[in-house]
Amino acid sequence: MVLEIRAIGKVVEGRTEVADDYWGGVESVIQLDEGEFPPDAVRGLEEFSHLVVVWHFDQASPDDVEYHARSPRGNTRWPATGTFAHRNHRRPNQLAQSFPRLVKADGLRLHVADLDAVVGTKIYDLSPYFEEMGPRGALHQPAWPGEMLKDYWAHRP
Repeated sequence: MVLEIRAIGKVVEGRTEVADDYWGGVESVIQLDEGEFPPDAVRGLEEFSHLVVVWHFDQASPDDVEYHARSPRGNTRWPATGTFAHRNHRRPNQLAQSFPRLVKADGLRLHVADLDAVVGTKIYDLSPYFEEMGPRGALHQPAWPGEMLKDYWAHRP
């Protein structure tokens, strides 16, 4: 089965270099396609604190996709886990989700904080984050994601 989707916008301001960590404090701008969407397409969005943004690791190579189990970030202290236990660019469709804070909507320019996508990244969908649609029940995970991501939202040293 093939699904064809098109970008609705792209990241036009923010961090320019791809890196594993230190995304804290990054402010970005998502520019929605002005040729496609009227200004009122975002009406009411500013009433929400956070967004769900679906984007593509379009600066990664399709050759990076790996289906076999591997240790996160190549660190053998962490267990080898399968493709669907990772959240990186080595996933089959190289899609990602981020949950940035919406700072303001300036027409079709959405100013956000903590979007972990770089300038030039194509945006394929976005919506407000509804608390009621978030995880239900107690959350649990193994120790390695917390160890691996301890500096993910830290500010640059």
